[in-house]
Amino acid sequence: MGEESFSSSSSSSSPAESVMETPGQSLMATPAGSFRDADEGTPLAAVAEAFEELARSLRGGGGEEGGDGGLRLAPFVDACSLVSVLFGCLGFAFKFAEMEYVAKVRCVSPFPLQSRLVNDLIEASKAYETLIHIIDHDIKNDSVRRQGSHSRNLRRVRLGLDLIRALFEQFLSTNECSLKDAASTAYGQVCAPFHNWAIRKTVSAGMYALPTREQLISRLNETDYSVQKEMQRYINASSPIIQYIDDLFLSRNIALDW
Repeated sequence: MGEESFSSSSSSSSPAESVMETPGQSLMATPAGSFRDADEGTPLAAVAEAFEELARSLRGGGGEEGGDGGLRLAPFVDACSLVSVLFGCLGFAFKFAEMEYVAKVRCVSPFPLQSRLVNDLIEASKAYETLIHIIDHDIKNDSVRRQGSHSRNLRRVRLGLDLIRALFEQFLSTNECSLKDAASTAYGQVCAPFHNWAIRKTVSAGMYALPTREQLISRLNETDYSVQKEMQRYINASSPIIQYIDDLFLSRNIALDW
């Protein structure tokens, strides 16, 4: 969620048009702008389940997806690609996040300049086995913070995951909390410290175009009860993943102020 690619969102398609499909799962837009999982459940439930799988792999330590080599890239990007649906449901205010997030997920590949055109998430997982390999590769080439580097893309994707986590926490804090208030607080906590004044002002103006609390629940095909359950599942499951990514950088003496 850095500021370097914010301008690219100005010519982007609508949120519904930029939803990504992942192997084995089709996410379809409805005329009202909501999304449904064409196979089973809801998009929010699919996101929660995917991150619960990642969290289980971390807790397992020696599991197939965890182990000494760390979190595997393939299941990580599969889970992250599902989150783009949530950005799409939020409208203009989070368009900057959706466009950058989708681009960064696609750019976690060995060919950052071509990845938006020819590489997909499966190809990325073939190139790098784990998140550790991405960071260590960039450390070796002194390119961790370089614009377009895999580590920088990973860092931005991590901010996107945290933005959704913080928004959900605010959304669930009280039944009276509007989506605008929840999103404004979440943005201020997670992304605003890395954005310049112009971007912060644009995002602030866009907050007034956010759907209402009830509209968001409807777009996600949830109920008042189910949305609380699924959001809490994501919060619980994504937190250790976010911390894991932070620890990968910090354990290599890479600060998180970028």
